[in-house]
Amino acid sequence: MEDSPSSFTVSSPRRTLSLLKRERRAAAWPLPDQERKGAGAGAPVGPKPSEVYGFVGAISTVIATGELIKMKQRIVQILIRFLVWAYTPEPWLHALGITYYPSKFWALAVPAYAIVANILAMAFYLGLNFASTPPPTSFATLFDEHTREPSALVASEDGVEKPIEPISDLSIAEVNDLMFGNIS
Repeated sequence: MEDSPSSFTVSSPRRTLSLLKRERRAAAWPLPDQERKGAGAGAPVGPKPSEVYGFVGAISTVIATGELIKMKQRIVQILIRFLVWAYTPEPWLHALGITYYPSKFWALAVPAYAIVANILAMAFYLGLNFASTPPPTSFATLFDEHTREPSALVASEDGVEKPIEPISDLSIAEVNDLMFGNIS
């Protein structure tokens, strides 16, 4: 029978992991900085998570920026081709040997359809926001399930600093009093 972690019958996953750690610890070579600093076997070795996230974020930014530049160049090329096709007279295109191209109707129709689609999308978005907002007379505009009343902290007289009050909502009566005061 072998003395490897796979040959042990263990009912707990935690014990299995501890056996694997013990096996790795025995076989691992000590690192030079561990010997100098006196770090134990349980000391974390390797990069910190913040360093890894920073490295991955930096590399992702470089790759994304390169892709955005390529996409921008491609869009500019398509726009230039569209403008050349739209403004070049048909006899010139035939003289160049270009006979298979879309109708010039699409030179006006595509931008017009795009503008109308954008206007309709903005109108739909605005209407969706109006539909999901409660009416001004509803108490839902003043109170909801996340509303918290301000807590009353007693001021200390002996000069001890008070803790910062938790975030809370102001009542509509207090807001009106602060904004309009005693208007008679």
